[in-house]
Amino acid sequence: MTTAGDIMHAGAQWIPAHETLDRAAQLMARLDVGALPISDANERLCGILTDRDIVVGCVAKGHDPAQVTAGDMAQGTPRWIAADADVDDVLREMQTHQIRRLPVIQDKRLVGMISEADLATHLTDEQLAGWVESVYAKS
Repeated sequence: MTTAGDIMHAGAQWIPAHETLDRAAQLMARLDVGALPISDANERLCGILTDRDIVVGCVAKGHDPAQVTAGDMAQGTPRWIAADADVDDVLREMQTHQIRRLPVIQDKRLVGMISEADLATHLTDEQLAGWVESVYAKS
């Protein structure tokens, strides 16, 4: 059985909710990623911040990214998957919620992220086609 832990990109890092968006953008650039899980004070997942969130949700609205925090941008219920979950469960979670990135949690700790690139590398063409169709379909 292929698991979330098998296909994830290991070494994902949190951005604390109290950190500003300019610091988040710097961390994204350093890590060469487009999204960061947001953690609360107890290092629990409270959201996901994307580079698009920073640009569209902050900069384009005339806000100062040095004054807006990652926690200010956290919206909705964050989705995640256990490291030992089957890849079919990963796909179902991403398809059901039409998400492109999924944090992987083990023992209540962030251990990785699954992105489109990870899926493209590890899925069959049929699995990937089904995922793309459902995640990118207009609702």
